[in-house]
Amino acid sequence: QVQLMESGGGSVQAGGSLRLSCATSGYSAITLCMGWFRQAPGKEREGVAWLYTPDGSTYYADSVKGRFTISRENAKNTLSLQMNSLKPEDTAMYYCAAFKAPCSFQPGRVDYWGQGTQVTVSS
Repeated sequence: QVQLMESGGGSVQAGGSLRLSCATSGYSAITLCMGWFRQAPGKEREGVAWLYTPDGSTYYADSVKGRFTISRENAKNTLSLQMNSLKPEDTAMYYCAAFKAPCSFQPGRVDYWGQGTQVTVSS
């Protein structure tokens, strides 16, 4: 029922910006939380940010706090992640995620995943 599709990834120099988008369908009808995860080569998938639908609460991983912003756009049908002041360590495959349960940075708690979009930040 819930389908997610990421876009906006690419290559950028350190200090630059990128904006990721996640187009959704059947999303707000059943999900309580939306978020972004990322997975760098050779590392485990980790949570980046989430947004709790009922009250709009947001949470960010310490590594991206102050640089990334999660938001909803286009009548709540699109989830975005604005990434500023990008660093080489931000290089990863970024995944859009949706939860039926409370927000979590545990990948195992994710109910729906997007296909991923690659972000590469060079020095």
